[in-house]
Amino acid sequence: MELIRGIHNILPKHHGCVLTIGNFDGVHRGHAEVLNRLVEKAAHLDLPAVVMTFEPQPQEFFLGDNAPARLSLLRDKAMLLDELSIDRMLCINFNKKFADFTADEFVEQLLVKALGIKYLVVGDDFCFGKQRQGNFDMLRQAGEKYGFAVVSTQSFMLGDTRVSSTAIRQLLAKGNLEQARRLLGHPFMLSGKVAHGQKIGRTIGFPTANIALKRKVTPVRGVFAVKLYWDNSDIYDGVANVGFRPTVSGQICQLEVHLFDFEGDLYGQTVEVELVAKIRDEQPFGSLDALKRQIKNDADKARALLGSDAG
Repeated sequence: MELIRGIHNILPKHHGCVLTIGNFDGVHRGHAEVLNRLVEKAAHLDLPAVVMTFEPQPQEFFLGDNAPARLSLLRDKAMLLDELSIDRMLCINFNKKFADFTADEFVEQLLVKALGIKYLVVGDDFCFGKQRQGNFDMLRQAGEKYGFAVVSTQSFMLGDTRVSSTAIRQLLAKGNLEQARRLLGHPFMLSGKVAHGQKIGRTIGFPTANIALKRKVTPVRGVFAVKLYWDNSDIYDGVANVGFRPTVSGQICQLEVHLFDFEGDLYGQTVEVELVAKIRDEQPFGSLDALKRQIKNDADKARALLGSDAG
């Protein structure tokens, strides 16, 4: 999959495509239904299937720290879109200049002139342009004028549940990872680069890989049974804490993973961490000894949940 970062990197060779627009946060089963339809249409028209998404997400631009927790960072999103056979991902920098695009400019300059779209799939509640002037009906009229088809995404239902990023965030916040996985269609992952920490875990017999999350808000908090891997590695079982580490007065939300059967140095390595099951909420302890006892209990529970052999 080709990644186009920014409107200024759209080239003449990118003219002519089928397109869908959205945050695609989490790339869940509802998204997959829409994207599969897009890929089928692209094959039928012999055109590339393109996803337009935004960085930061519009709510993050307008609401800052009050925006909803993000399910997937750009790197994770790109990997999931690639698995669904999307040809190109156009990532637009959502800044004040872009937010000030009028609806007409968005259609004429970006969709028609730059991308030359032939087929567009969006939600019927999709709004765009300065002060959200543009809507689905306007796109339909523009399609008639400029010669592209506009199709609505119908809500994809799983049983009686509407699949949405909001519903998945709520499940993750409650620690219901299995149901979240059903709606996502894939495990919930956190990824990042292993960095040097305070090395407190090492002093109490539980060395951890410290992973900066690069998120203003994380959709999960607490202690989890996890699986960790990186490019071409084995899969390692472990126990992880996502939070602020209150026992040692932590200030930044981060992910710390203790691996059960691993000897080596992961510093600088970008890793994927699959959250398998929640063990408990994060809590402060009166001493490092109390923390050590609790981590031992958490590790035993994680081993049991993951089916790992006792170390």
